[in-house]
Amino acid sequence: MSWIISCLFLIIYSGCVKAYFITVDAHAEECFFDKVEAGTKMGLTFEIADGGFLDIDVKIVGPDGKIIYQGEQERSGKFTFAAYTSGVYTYCFSNEKSTLSPKVVMFNMDVGENPKQEEGTDGKGVEGESNNHGKLDDMIKELSTSLWGVKNEQEYMQVRDRTHRAINESTNSRVVIWSFFEALVLLCMTLGQIYYLKRFFEVRRVV
Repeated sequence: MSWIISCLFLIIYSGCVKAYFITVDAHAEECFFDKVEAGTKMGLTFEIADGGFLDIDVKIVGPDGKIIYQGEQERSGKFTFAAYTSGVYTYCFSNEKSTLSPKVVMFNMDVGENPKQEEGTDGKGVEGESNNHGKLDDMIKELSTSLWGVKNEQEYMQVRDRTHRAINESTNSRVVIWSFFEALVLLCMTLGQIYYLKRFFEVRRVV
């Protein structure tokens, strides 16, 4: 029964995972923090959903101020690493280079379980059962991480699809506007030529 309960908890937990959407104003920076133990696996996935040229500056800083990752004018990205020391890790999205346009950022911060020190057992009696339960828990956690990754990838692809759709619609609108502009220019040139030819062949009489 315990594994059934664990699986139900896993399904509920995986259904609650959501991507975060934030708006970073022009000349602004938004930072988020995670306190973890050394050896914890961490990951950042982000995508610019709207604003300007769909780019932003990203930076990950360790507890001692060491820059773990830094990128400029990036549209999307995935970065994973293991915490090299215990403390607070900082994720920052900077829009300081933009003069007017705010940026909408979709991101996920994946923080794994704290590393555990394994204790040896003789595989008998209660200790053996505890070891089996521990392996089952580890398998459930691995499955949970995999499901989280799948859901994260789905949300990532949804944002990319929405972004590309917006780009296509914007391009289509510009093509339509440009077509109307060309038609208007041709109409004006046609009317101008008719008027010019009419004046050219006009017979003037002197009384």
